[in-house]
Amino acid sequence: MILAARTDMGKVRENNQDSYSLGELTNGACYAIICDGMGGASEGQLASSECVRIVRERIKSGYYDGMSDLSVKSLLFTAVEYANKYIYQLSMSDEKYLGMGTTVVAAVITADYVYAVHAGDSRAYLLNPGKGEIIQLTRDHSVVQRMVEDGTITAEEAVVHPKKNLITRAVGVDSEVRTDFCQEDLTSGDIVLLCTDGLTNFVSISDLVHLSQDYPVEEYVGKLVETAMKNGGGDNVTAVAVSV
Repeated sequence: MILAARTDMGKVRENNQDSYSLGELTNGACYAIICDGMGGASEGQLASSECVRIVRERIKSGYYDGMSDLSVKSLLFTAVEYANKYIYQLSMSDEKYLGMGTTVVAAVITADYVYAVHAGDSRAYLLNPGKGEIIQLTRDHSVVQRMVEDGTITAEEAVVHPKKNLITRAVGVDSEVRTDFCQEDLTSGDIVLLCTDGLTNFVSISDLVHLSQDYPVEEYVGKLVETAMKNGGGDNVTAVAVSV
């Protein structure tokens, strides 16, 4: 497996509230985590970095060779639950932390499967550059996504909707967090991409695919971030990719 990541503050923000981590586990497995903090500048960064730290520690200490699918799912759910409890208690401990939280996508990737849990509007994609195919593994927990599903607006209108940044789930904002889980088969050459909305709001789906065909994964993440910057760079932008 080849692991790569790139993050940038963007052209508008004064600090970077995105956090990420990725690394090897055992026997060809790896993990990837991405978070996009919210709240005040320092509070959002604290929420995202602490979520990444806790989820990483739980995954690394709990994963072992031969885990069943159900066990991996449970490990990921539990990791995010621990992070939520910690960040929520921290937010209740001091008025300056009140309301802080973060999105999360946490994945375990083996040669055969990708397992992922998420809350918020950061995304996970599965790409097959050879076939020019892309699948969005996650479903945005956002106001505009709900409006799209209700038929109130179209997917195209959602991209420019004034409420596009309002999310309906996040880590740390309530005493409990709701996360969704997905599992997909992998084949050799696939790329698992995790990214924040600073990427998806400024880079088209077609560019996600075409750039994966034009560059090796080590350069791919950088080209994605560069494209987001060229298209406005209106938010922190982070891309984490694993090539199987």
